[in-house]
Amino acid sequence: MDEQNKQSYTLQQLVLYFLKLGTTGFGGPVALVGYMHKDLVEKRGWISEEEYKQGLALAQLAPGPLAAQLAIYLGFVHHKIAGATLAGIAFVIPSFIMVVLLGMAYKLYGGLVWMQAVFYGVGAAVIGIITNSSYKLTTKSVGQFNLASFKQHWLLWLFYIAAAIITFITQHEQLLLFVGAGLIYMFVKAPPKWFSNKTVNTFVLLQIGFWNYEAGTLGKIAIFFAKAGAFVFGSGLAIVPFLHAGVVTENHWLNEQQFVDAVAVAMITPGPVVITVGFIGYLIAGFPGASVAALATFFPCYLFTIIPAPYFKKIAKNQSIKAFVDGITAAVVGALVGSVVVIASRSITDITTAVIAAITITALFVNKKIHEPYVILVAALLGIIIKIVV
Repeated sequence: MDEQNKQSYTLQQLVLYFLKLGTTGFGGPVALVGYMHKDLVEKRGWISEEEYKQGLALAQLAPGPLAAQLAIYLGFVHHKIAGATLAGIAFVIPSFIMVVLLGMAYKLYGGLVWMQAVFYGVGAAVIGIITNSSYKLTTKSVGQFNLASFKQHWLLWLFYIAAAIITFITQHEQLLLFVGAGLIYMFVKAPPKWFSNKTVNTFVLLQIGFWNYEAGTLGKIAIFFAKAGAFVFGSGLAIVPFLHAGVVTENHWLNEQQFVDAVAVAMITPGPVVITVGFIGYLIAGFPGASVAALATFFPCYLFTIIPAPYFKKIAKNQSIKAFVDGITAAVVGALVGSVVVIASRSITDITTAVIAAITITALFVNKKIHEPYVILVAALLGIIIKIVV
């Protein structure tokens, strides 16, 4: 089966597919993952069902944006390092170019009335979209909002609530909290053999070595976004609390409105949601800033995919690793909820924006088939009507 799949498509065909998906694939990480299954498994038969499931499991277990990491893994399956590298680049580069162009337009026309009107409506809709996504991530990663789930996963809910409250109060990302949650849950749920048997066997899951800040802005951008990229679990939206704390609160690179606009840009462009880092980097330091921010964010994701890929069948069965990731994920999703409250408190400025946000949440919750770009487009038109026409 593997040999047959190897001969069924070339590296060039794979790269062209991901280039197309990165250009036209709207709908966020869940939709993009679905497109890959439909196109590569069901339609073309390039990837087997087992290979796809292994890639999806790795993308969920390891830190990194879900869709981009799955693309890298699927590129690795039959074309190894070259396939992983080129598939990842092809998937990300179209949306990167788009956000850079949007960044240029934003810098040129951001002060004009029509541009302000567009982002007036879009900013409110983004709050609704993030709120809805936070709910989905919570039910998927932590559990349903019912008594049975609270009893069964009480420790995960504790991490979740604690992270939400701490993020709201401190308005900073708490990396030690996430790692601590992962370690605690691992030792409670599935203690590793070296711990129970008191033998020495070191396994390094996460490594952060970017603490030595350079004087230049690009160095600071590289360090910050590399840290953020290394702690994104499951969905691109999970990076929002990290970006908000570092970009707005800590480094003051962007103001609150610019940050919400940056998230909106990610919603209206195809490809991975995390590509918003390119827009943010452009606003901070032009094209070099966009390039450094995107590279620093996606490089950890790339490493966390290609390094364990050859050994993943064995790693995926390790209950300790699964428990560690479950603990981290609960805390990260809780932090996302806390950051949504912080952002909403500063972005919902009047009755109109509150109504737009509420309608967005309701529409997305009731109709699961609505794509976020359509919501953004309607919100932009509403902003123009409210601010200019009326």
